[in-house]
Amino acid sequence: MDIEAGQAAPEQGRGPRVAGRLWPPVRTGLAWSGAVVYPCVTYITFDHGQQGFDVLMVLASIALTAVVASLLRRRPLPALALLLLGTVTATMEMRRAEVGYLQTLAGVCAVGYLAAARSRRTSVTAGLMAFTAQVLTLFGFPPDGGCVPAEAGVNVPREGWANGCQTSGWVSNDGETVAFIAVALIAAWMVGSSSRERRAHAEALRSQATARAINAERLRIARELHDMIAHSIGVIAIQAGVGSRVIETQPAEARNALTTIEATSRETLAGLRRTLVALRKPDTEEGAVAEQTTGHEELAPREPTPGLADIDRLVTSALDAGVRVEVRWPGERGPLPADIDLAAFRILQEALTNVVRHAGTDTCRVSVERRADGLSIEVEDGGRGGLPAGTGFGLAGMRERVALLHGRFTAGPRPEGGFRVAALLPVPEEGR
Repeated sequence: MDIEAGQAAPEQGRGPRVAGRLWPPVRTGLAWSGAVVYPCVTYITFDHGQQGFDVLMVLASIALTAVVASLLRRRPLPALALLLLGTVTATMEMRRAEVGYLQTLAGVCAVGYLAAARSRRTSVTAGLMAFTAQVLTLFGFPPDGGCVPAEAGVNVPREGWANGCQTSGWVSNDGETVAFIAVALIAAWMVGSSSRERRAHAEALRSQATARAINAERLRIARELHDMIAHSIGVIAIQAGVGSRVIETQPAEARNALTTIEATSRETLAGLRRTLVALRKPDTEEGAVAEQTTGHEELAPREPTPGLADIDRLVTSALDAGVRVEVRWPGERGPLPADIDLAAFRILQEALTNVVRHAGTDTCRVSVERRADGLSIEVEDGGRGGLPAGTGFGLAGMRERVALLHGRFTAGPRPEGGFRVAALLPVPEEGR
C-alpha cells in the first residue's frame, strides 16, 4: 500500500504541470478560432441590424473584436487583416456613414497601436493595409443608408441632395473622404511611432545610466584596492630586500624588517577585509534584516575607515621603508566629511608610495592645511623629478578621486628638482 501511494503521488503532482503547459496553446487556438469567425459574426450582426440589432449578436461582435485586437501583439499583420475584413463586411452589409466612421476608427486605432509596439516596417505595412481596405470599401460599397426623402421638407443645401434624397455626407466629396482617411491614419502612425521612439530613448538612457554606474563602481573599487595595496606592497618589497641583505650580518635589522613586513601585511589584510565587507554589505536595512534572519552573522567593518587622523601611520610606514617624512599641518584639525577624509588619506598614501618606490630620495615634505577654499594637500620631494614609464595607475587614481569631489589636482616635476603632488578638495560649509 505504501509503495502504491508513493507511486501515485508523482502522478498527482504532474497533473497541474501538464495542464499548465497545455493551456497556452489551447488558449491561442481558441483565440485564433474566434478571430477567423469574426468577419462572419460581424456580417450576420449587421445584416440582422437592418431590422433591429440583436443584443447577443452585438455583444458577440464586441467580444470577438477584443479577441482580434489582442492578437495584434503576437501576429500583427494577420490579425489586422481579419480585423479589417470584419469592418469591411460590416460596411458592405450596412452602408451607413456611422459604420464607415467605425471602420476608420478601428483601422486608426490598430495602426496607432502597431506603430507604438512594433517595428517601423510592420507599422507602415499595417497603415497601407488599413488605407487600402478603407478606400476600396469607400468606392466599392459607398454609404447610402442615411437618406432623407426630398419631400420631407428639410432645409439643406442643394449639394447635399442626390437622386431625390439627402446623402449621408460621408461621400459627398470622395477626394475629401480619402484625404480624411489618409490624414487620420498618418496622425495615428506618427503618434504611435513617437511613443515608441520615446520608450526606446528612455530605455537607452536607462542602459547608459546603468553602464555609467557600473563603470563608476568598478573604478572606485580599483582605486581603493590600488591605493590600499600598492603602498603596503611597496613597503613589504623594500623591507624584504633589506632583510635579505642583512640577515647574515645584522640579525637584529633583519628581525625588524620581518616585524615591519608582518605588521604591514596584517594592516593590508584588514583593509582588504573592510573593502570586501563594504561590497558585500546589503544596501538596505531590509537586506540586513533578511541576512540576520537566515542565521548568518551580520558583516560589519571591524575597523574605522582610514582618514587624516592616521597620517602618523603613513609616516611610520614610509620611515620603515627608508624615507623620512616631514609633516606640516598649520591651523586647525577639525573633523572632515567622510569622503573628503578618505580621499585625502588615499592621496597622501599614494603620493608617499611613489616617493618610496620611484623618487630615489630619503626625505620628503607633506603639507596639509584647511583653507577658506578647501583642504590643501601637498607632497614634495627632492628626488629624480619624475616617474618611470608604465608605473601604474597611481596618478590617475588620485586625479579621479579629486575630480569626483570637484577639486583641483596637479602633479609633475619641480623646477628646482624633485616631484610635487598637490590637491585641493572643496569642503562643504557644514564640514568646515
